[in-house]
Amino acid sequence: MRIPLSWLREYVDLPATETGRDVQEKLVSAGLEVETVEQLGADLKGPLVVGQVLTIEELEGFKKPIRFCTVDVGQANGTGEPQEIVCGARNFAVGDKVVVVLPGATLPGGFSIAARKTYGKTSHGMICSTDELGMGDDGTHGIIVLPPETEVGRDAIELLELVDEVLDIAVTANRGDCLSIRGVAREAAIAYGLPLRDPALIDVPAPNAYGYPVQVSDPFGCDRFTARTITGLRPEARSPIWLQRRLQKVGMRPISLAVDVTNYVMMELGQPLHAYDRSLVQGTIGVRRAEEGEKLVTLDGVERKLHAEDLVITDERGPIGLAGVMGGANTEIADHEVTEDGVNGTTDVVIEAAHFDAVSVARTARRHKLLSEASRRFERGVDPQAAAAAAQRTVDLLVLLAGGTAEAGVTEIIAPSAPRTITLPAGHPDQVAGVDYGRETVVRRLQEVGCDVYGQDELIVTAPSWRPDLTEPNDLAEEVIRLEGYENLPSTLPKPPSGRGLTHRQRLHRRVGRALAGAGYVEAPNYPFVSEQVFDQLGLDADDPARRVVKLVNPLSDEEPALRTTLLPGLLNALRRNDGRGSHDLTLFETGLVFLPRAERGTAVHLPVDRRPTDEEIAALDAALPEQPRHVAVVLAGAREQAGWWGKGRPADWADAVEAARTVAGETGAELIVRKGQYGPWHPGRCAELVVVADGTERVVGHAGELHPRVLKALGLPERTCAMELDLDALETAGDGVPQAPAISTFPVATQDVALVVDRPVPAAEVEAALREGAGELLESIRLFDVYENAEQLGEGRKSLAYALRFRAADRTLTVDEASAARDAAVTLAGERTGAVLRG
Repeated sequence: MRIPLSWLREYVDLPATETGRDVQEKLVSAGLEVETVEQLGADLKGPLVVGQVLTIEELEGFKKPIRFCTVDVGQANGTGEPQEIVCGARNFAVGDKVVVVLPGATLPGGFSIAARKTYGKTSHGMICSTDELGMGDDGTHGIIVLPPETEVGRDAIELLELVDEVLDIAVTANRGDCLSIRGVAREAAIAYGLPLRDPALIDVPAPNAYGYPVQVSDPFGCDRFTARTITGLRPEARSPIWLQRRLQKVGMRPISLAVDVTNYVMMELGQPLHAYDRSLVQGTIGVRRAEEGEKLVTLDGVERKLHAEDLVITDERGPIGLAGVMGGANTEIADHEVTEDGVNGTTDVVIEAAHFDAVSVARTARRHKLLSEASRRFERGVDPQAAAAAAQRTVDLLVLLAGGTAEAGVTEIIAPSAPRTITLPAGHPDQVAGVDYGRETVVRRLQEVGCDVYGQDELIVTAPSWRPDLTEPNDLAEEVIRLEGYENLPSTLPKPPSGRGLTHRQRLHRRVGRALAGAGYVEAPNYPFVSEQVFDQLGLDADDPARRVVKLVNPLSDEEPALRTTLLPGLLNALRRNDGRGSHDLTLFETGLVFLPRAERGTAVHLPVDRRPTDEEIAALDAALPEQPRHVAVVLAGAREQAGWWGKGRPADWADAVEAARTVAGETGAELIVRKGQYGPWHPGRCAELVVVADGTERVVGHAGELHPRVLKALGLPERTCAMELDLDALETAGDGVPQAPAISTFPVATQDVALVVDRPVPAAEVEAALREGAGELLESIRLFDVYENAEQLGEGRKSLAYALRFRAADRTLTVDEASAARDAAVTLAGERTGAVLRG
């Protein structure tokens, strides 16, 4: 909400020395979030004056229309002679009053004005548009044409109120009263301890039987409806400059007098209004729910198919407006038009000031994707008792500015309701804040926000109509605390009991992150939302369990309505985005939850708030939620080792993805089995299946390798992109939770190399597992260092696997015979299990 300081001063006598920054500090202290203070006209310097166009000469021979004008600026130029100005705009004529900036002036943005030669003429200044003066949009996108009665030579800076300060306030969802000058003025008055001149406290005629007929069929959706009628308005009447400028300062565009007045009153009092062309309304105005199949063309020109829950305004024909959201085009105020018969346009209007149910308006606005200034206020809470005052204020302004006559009839339909009373122990705010405020302070602060307070130790508080958010004792306590100053609350650090720290799962999460970061990976957290189309791009089978997703009822984006079942979509998007911005050597990782729907869909229970939920209630809540295992994933592209004077470097490949999996497994204490696999997005010939043994049963916990070319093309990824994903919870279950540090022996190592020839389909992992088991406890490590294939030397369909075996004893130096015996035992077992034979 934008609040011009000049407008705010009309209702609160702020000290003349107070700047926008000072007011910002006071309001922030009172709990309002004032984001910025905009200094309008801070770098504007005159002379900027009103001028009258005397002559216009069309200049020929240029690519665009150019006009050479003479303008009377009175004595503002020091000579009284007409000012010669070149201008390209065409929305003004001879005799029009315009805004002229003279040489020596400075416009917003530091643009200095001087006489200069252009298009073969010398231009002594400029004829200004709203954009050039930083005024905002006035709908014309051209030169400012002032009313004919404006005095020539008058200072335009003062006339157009170009110098001001505007506070931009981020209004929270519970403070709808601050979406108005009236609401913010009340907060400023409290903050400064000054009286408030409430613009809603005006004389309002009592309702009678002569007002425009209105029938409310849904009193729950509309508990108050006020209608007033004005006749004889001048169609040619335009909004005065002061009104247009105030609308522009709060961020609205002037449209026409009737519309501008309703917008002005809405910004002033916070009550949305609507003006109907009385000649276009047929019969009684009604308020009801829409019928299925009904349609309405709203003021934005869009035909909308109505829903049965939409609250609509109707006449005898059907809907003429979406209640609290936007009016219909079939009763729109007609702008003035000059014809042979004179000036035509709307002369009679019906003013609507109503109070609609916040939930109904919010749902209608979102259903039709039609958020408006009116709906924004209704869904946050509007003062129902301000409707009659807002209607009267609108009537007064229209009669004043357009010369109309207010009819004596006043329609006001009110559904009976009881005032909201809250019982508050006088010491409750003290207990909440830990500060001794005392009863007198509590009562005074509550009265300042508009509450009626009675009682001694037990206070009976009646909340004001403009604060629908005050519903319970804690709300009232918050009002006392914020007005007394959050900065005055004592700061007390909590004292946690000793012996508590991170959980085992949290420690593992951190260890994994540190290990991957140490291996050169960069963490890239992503949002957990995905589109279902991404599973097609990843090449998952139609019956793949990963395609079963949990869908959100209210997703942030309609394009991503589901919760992720894999971390890869987010990481691959991050990799593509960084690659597209010039970072081609990438190693990214993420740890996070994935969401897997349960076989049976449950309904979450509502937990109590007045006590700690029982273990059974918490378990029932957990049972209704999807399973949420923690995964870890990495993606790689480009160079894994950079080239330089030290060597050629090395591109990332599938082995790096597998090594990342081993790094993660090492942190969990789990033994990871790596074997050939095939799944989803990975290349079938370059995919490793990652397996652990838990409770004597093998379990696949992930995959690693190079992605399939089709996946790379579908997702726009670099060539040879690799990836790995593991179920971190499953790894944790399989491991002992303690990372295994290497055993350091003081005795020398004995190294034995063996080259085994096996059939080509035999996985190297099976050969390695047999060698490891056969070598026994003396084997310290085993490493595959060469794979060789040659049909002439080895035979068709055969390959050679060369391993380096390191043997060491913890208590002695091994002899050659001991090392050789362990090696021979390893080769023997490998031969029995895989058919391996020693090469050569």
